[in-house]
Amino acid sequence: MSDRIAVIGLGYVGLPVALALADQFPGTIGFDINADRVSSLQKGIDRSNDVSAEVLKASALKLTTQIEDLRDCTVYIVAVPTPIDRDRRPDLTPLIGASKTVGQVLSPGNIVVYESTVYPGVTREICGPVLAKTANLQQGKDFKLGYSPERINPGDRAHTLEKIVKVVAGEDADTLERIAQIYGKIIHAGVHRSPSIEVAEAAKVIENTQRDLNIALMNELAIVFDRLGLPTRDVLAAARTKWNFLPFTPGLVGGHCIGVDPYYLTTKAEQLGYRPEVILAGRRINDSMGLFLAQRFVKLLVKTDIPLRSARIGILGLTFKENVSDLRNSRVPDIVAELQQFGMEPMVHDPLADRHIALEEYGISLMDWAALTDLDGLILAVNHKAYLEKWPELLSRLKSAAVVMDVKSALDPASLPDSMIYWSL
Repeated sequence: MSDRIAVIGLGYVGLPVALALADQFPGTIGFDINADRVSSLQKGIDRSNDVSAEVLKASALKLTTQIEDLRDCTVYIVAVPTPIDRDRRPDLTPLIGASKTVGQVLSPGNIVVYESTVYPGVTREICGPVLAKTANLQQGKDFKLGYSPERINPGDRAHTLEKIVKVVAGEDADTLERIAQIYGKIIHAGVHRSPSIEVAEAAKVIENTQRDLNIALMNELAIVFDRLGLPTRDVLAAARTKWNFLPFTPGLVGGHCIGVDPYYLTTKAEQLGYRPEVILAGRRINDSMGLFLAQRFVKLLVKTDIPLRSARIGILGLTFKENVSDLRNSRVPDIVAELQQFGMEPMVHDPLADRHIALEEYGISLMDWAALTDLDGLILAVNHKAYLEKWPELLSRLKSAAVVMDVKSALDPASLPDSMIYWSL
C-alpha cells in the first residue's frame, strides 16, 4: 500500500517538497496554519515567487488549514521555521507547535520526518516526546521518527530540490529504508543514508556554519584591506587564480539559515559545557557588518562636505539576498538604524519586498521608485537584477559629487563619473 503523505509547513522548504511528493504519492496534503498563505496558493499565487502559478494549478496537492484533513496520513513531514529569539537562542516554538498538531492525528505505524534545521538531539529528545504525549502513543514503538534536513537555496534556479542529494535518517533500519524510498521517488540526485538522526542533524547545522565562517573571514579581510587602501575585489581576483582558493566574498549575512543556524550549534555546545570560540567570533563579525558599512558611508559623506542631516540618501534593497522577496533576518536595517543615529533619514527601496512586512518587522516604510532623485548618496545593499539593469537610469538620479557604496561589488567603477566617490566592500 502506498503511503499517504502530509507536509506540515508550506514555506520555501515545505511547498516544493509537497508539490514534488504530490506527483508521486496520490492524496498528498500540504498543511499550513496561515490561512492567507493557503488561500493564495489555492488561487495559484506563491507570494515568495518560488513556484509558478502554472505549477500550482496543475498539481494534485491538496492544500488545507484543517487538522482533520491530516488524520488518514501515514507519513508526516514537518518543514517549519526554526528561528532564534532576541537573545540569539533557538526558538523551537514553531517546531513544538507543529509536533502538537501532528500528535493530534498520529496513529500507530506512522512516521514523522523533520526537515527543520536543529541542533543534534532535538528530533529525538524534544519533538518525539511532544508527539508521544499529544498522541498518547509510545515513541519508537507506536510511531517512528526520521530526519531529512532541507537544502533548498531560495532564488537558486540551478540547485533545485530534485538536484540536491538528500540526507535521510531514521531511528531504526526499517524506518530509514522507508524514508529513503519515499525521498528517492522525488530526488534525482539520490539520497545519503545517515547512520543516525543525530548525525544528520549535525551535518545540516554545520553546512551553514561553515559558510558563515568563510564569509566572516572575507568580511574581516575586507575591513583590513580597506584600511590598506586596497580594493578587496582586486585582491580576491588575484587570489582566485590559485586552484584551491575558496571563492567566498564579503557581504551582509542574513536570512533564515546562515545567520541563524550557527546559534543552534553554539547553544548545544554551551549546554555541554563548551564555549565555541571560532563560531561565535564569525557570528560577531558578520552581525557587525551593517554597523561598519553605515559608519564607513558617513565618513565618505563627511569627506565630500555633504551635510549629513540634509543629505538625500537612497538605499537599494532590503531583502536578505538578491532576487528573493524574503526579509527574514535582513541586515540592511542595521545600516538604516546607524545612519539614523547620525540624523539621516535614508530612503529605502526594494521591488521585491512586502511593504507591510517591512514596516511591521523593521519599522521601514519602503519608498516608491520615483522618490529616489537628486541623491547625495546611494547604497546598493542588495544587488537585485532590476537594479543592475537600471544602473544607467540610477546614475541620472545622483548628484554629480554623490557617494556610491556598492556592498557586493556588483558595479563597474568605471561606469561612474570621476566626480563621484565609489566604494565597495
